[in-house]
Amino acid sequence: MASEKEMIAAFEGIQRDVPGFIAASLVDIDSGMTLAVLSSRTDFDLAAASAFNSEIVKQKMKTIKALGLQSKLEDILLTLSDQLHLIKMVGDTSFLYLAAEKASTNLAIIRSSAARHINSLN
Repeated sequence: MASEKEMIAAFEGIQRDVPGFIAASLVDIDSGMTLAVLSSRTDFDLAAASAFNSEIVKQKMKTIKALGLQSKLEDILLTLSDQLHLIKMVGDTSFLYLAAEKASTNLAIIRSSAARHINSLN
C-alpha cells in the first residue's frame, strides 16, 4: 500500500487534471474508512460519502456473486444533476472515490486521470 504522502500526491495530480474537482479519497471497502482524502470544498462530507459508497461497492460485489458472474468490478459511475462521481477499484480491498462538477468536466477526463494516477495508490 502507498504511503499517505504518495496518496495525497496522487490526489493532487487528479485535482490538477480534472476541472471542477471536488474531492477524492481512497476507501477501505470493508470498513468504509478513508485511508487518505483531499477536498476542495469544506461543505462536502467526504468521510460520509466514502462510507456510504463502500456500501454501494459491497452490494454490487454481492450482486455479481449472486448472478454467478466471472467478472470483476472495475468502476461505478454515479451521475447527479450537477456532479459526476467515479468509484474506481484499487485492488480487491479498496477503491478511489472521485467527485467533480459536471459542468466543468466530463467522464473521459475523470477516467483518464484516475487511470493515470491509480498505480500510485497501490
